[in-house]
Amino acid sequence: MFNFFKKKDENKDIVQDELQKPSFEFKLSFDGIKEAISKTTEAIGGGISQIVSTGEKIDDDMLDELEEILIKADVGVDLSSEIVDKIRQDKDKITTDQLNGIIKNDFKNIIIKAGSTALNYQEGLNIFLITGVNGAGKTTLIGKLAYRFKNMGAKVLVAAGDTFRAAAEEQLDIWSKRAGADIVRRDGADSAAVVYDAVKKAQSEGYDVLLIDTAGRLQNKFNLMEELKKIKKVLDNEAQGQLAESILVLDANTGQNGLAQAEVFQEAVQITAVGLTKLDGSAKGGIIAGIAKKLNLAVKLIGVGEKMEDLKDFDADDFVEALFG
Repeated sequence: MFNFFKKKDENKDIVQDELQKPSFEFKLSFDGIKEAISKTTEAIGGGISQIVSTGEKIDDDMLDELEEILIKADVGVDLSSEIVDKIRQDKDKITTDQLNGIIKNDFKNIIIKAGSTALNYQEGLNIFLITGVNGAGKTTLIGKLAYRFKNMGAKVLVAAGDTFRAAAEEQLDIWSKRAGADIVRRDGADSAAVVYDAVKKAQSEGYDVLLIDTAGRLQNKFNLMEELKKIKKVLDNEAQGQLAESILVLDANTGQNGLAQAEVFQEAVQITAVGLTKLDGSAKGGIIAGIAKKLNLAVKLIGVGEKMEDLKDFDADDFVEALFG
């Protein structure tokens, strides 16, 4: 069992000896995570260093600057205020050299409280429902996740469930071929029907993994919600116990808008995890704490580059250590 997987039933002694050792590491090295979030580290850690260099006493002006730093790093207004207000209450009892450690512990506790960052995986068929707005990186994440599972030796099927967006099926087909995965594609068909066909194929032909793409348009919220609910109903009726994760894909650069959009998907399907894309180009990595706090969801996957191997497991301890040093 690889360390980025978490068995759905911890009481069962499931041995996954049919899966081979992967040819590359899924866990990002500490140096790798430092590089990926260097802009966020500069924004938060560098900002804190600047404001505490002015003196030993913590005053209200310093705390106002600290709150602004956290907000700019996309921690979120409410959470930034909450963190700073806790410090404000005890400002006469702490010194500036303790400030970094206090915020670091707050971040770690918030992220850990959201739950395990290990992907669920069980014996038999594992279905991963992938949701998110158009442009967040769903297709890329699916392709990279398919590549990951193929490198483990798993038999992988992809369902082209986004039948609304022009060229979505074609793009997913290209990524599937690159990953070496099979695909169920019915251009222009009802998305729930495509998912139904994919589930039946996966079950009857002994697939280990089924990755399901979905529409992400928000122009018509009602239609999107209904479409997602139909897909979820197919899974509830035809694949009971086989849904490993319902993953919400968020672009790190969209920040708080992404969190607001996430509420649409939570209404339609039960989200269990977040895949955060484009983290390498953003100074807004603080959104990971915002996701944990506002959505009560663990970030389990992070996108740190364009290569097929650049979809990595999220490690809360390494993230916080790299962020605050």
